[in-house]
Amino acid sequence: MISMELLRKVDAFKEFTPYQMEKIRPFCEVVEYTQNDKLFTEGDPAEHFWTVVDGEVDLRFELPDGRVALKEQTISSVSASKKTHESRALGWSCFVPPYTMRLSAFCATPSCRLVRVAKKDLLRLFSEDPLMGYLFLTYLITVVGYRFHQFQDVVASRLGECLMWGW
Repeated sequence: MISMELLRKVDAFKEFTPYQMEKIRPFCEVVEYTQNDKLFTEGDPAEHFWTVVDGEVDLRFELPDGRVALKEQTISSVSASKKTHESRALGWSCFVPPYTMRLSAFCATPSCRLVRVAKKDLLRLFSEDPLMGYLFLTYLITVVGYRFHQFQDVVASRLGECLMWGW
């Protein structure tokens, strides 16, 4: 079972009471990857919420011809070392229709350690404890806002490149 020390690193649970932390603890799984391992693929069913606790994960878009997503296709990096807590969460697509992963995720450092929780377990806990669900969704909204701003930055950068080079 996951340690309470590691569970406290999951930003989505920071506002939970000790009782709520104990309730969610059995459903949290620690998963580890090595560099270039794929965590999930764009289009996969989104069934888990993830938090990076060590290392860095790149989010990349897939090419339509089925080639492996390369480092150059990285849209965003999710890192345990970033100061903003919104930058460590993955898999919020499990709460948003059509419930599929929007990007592929790859371990970008020699090793990555993440805490993963199944959506079905989270939803069951939240139905039993609506305050727990409210606290989690409040956090999730900040994550979605953060990702939206990241996307705006990428689009602005690409538009600037196109204007600069006349494409």
